Amino acid sequence: MLHYKNKQVHHSIRGKNMDIYEETKLIMKQYNIHPNKNLGQNFIVDENALEKITSEINNEDIVIEIGPGIGSLTALIAEKAKKVYAIELDKNMVNILQKRFMLYDNIEIINKDVLNIDLDELAPNAKIVANLPYYITTPIITHVLKSKIESITVLIQKEVAERICAKTGTKKAGAITYFIEYYAKASIIANVPKESFIPQPKVESSIVKIEKMDNNNYNVKDEQLLFDIIKTNFSQRRKTLVNALSNSISKDIIVEILNKLNIDINIRGENLTLEQYIQIVNML
Repeated sequence: MLHYKNKQVHHSIRGKNMDIYEETKLIMKQYNIHPNKNLGQNFIVDENALEKITSEINNEDIVIEIGPGIGSLTALIAEKAKKVYAIELDKNMVNILQKRFMLYDNIEIINKDVLNIDLDELAPNAKIVANLPYYITTPIITHVLKSKIESITVLIQKEVAERICAKTGTKKAGAITYFIEYYAKASIIANVPKESFIPQPKVESSIVKIEKMDNNNYNVKDEQLLFDIIKTNFSQRRKTLVNALSNSISKDIIVEILNKLNIDINIRGENLTLEQYIQIVNML
């Protein structure tokens, strides 16, 4: 259900026969927009992908959108959600969003870096929906998962999506895989081709749904140490676990712990499961 400040409808500048591609090109021309490569700006022009990203939003939901850009996704979220917080770093995009949605009363535009926002204070138990810049996908997802959000539905680089949804201890896994498994469960909803964006990125994309889970079942004595060790290992993934951690923890201590856990002392960190990392951290 849409919410307006008056009875005049101001959905967008799109005409009856104008599709989202034409609308995006018109907005870019009207405001002389040149996508900022440093901010990873690629505007989505695929209506099917937009529908899939927003398919589980209902009129009782509070949604936080990260990086709305010119607002193509924002417009669709606002049609379905009770309230939308659109967090945009680029001041030029903020000016466009404010003009485009000036008659909506269920959209609040915030000109800040999402990494500097307390999401629990802004909107606890909200849903996150976003077309995320590739260069900052992992920091944003890490930040969001530490909050009390309900779920995350994001359009991201396909390779990163596969890493997020991989099994820990497998070749495709990365440090983010363990972080996701600890906090949530993730799945790929759909793949999105390069042609779905302006400008076209060099890689394919995927829509990923991440549902927050109760992690109280993990008996971890030091969560920060757990993720520090995992991150250290994956920054030196060709090294064995013992050698990767040797700058901060004595090799003798690590070898002793691995022997007690019946884990090969020559194992690489990428081959460990989340449970094995937790066992190691708890013994440390």
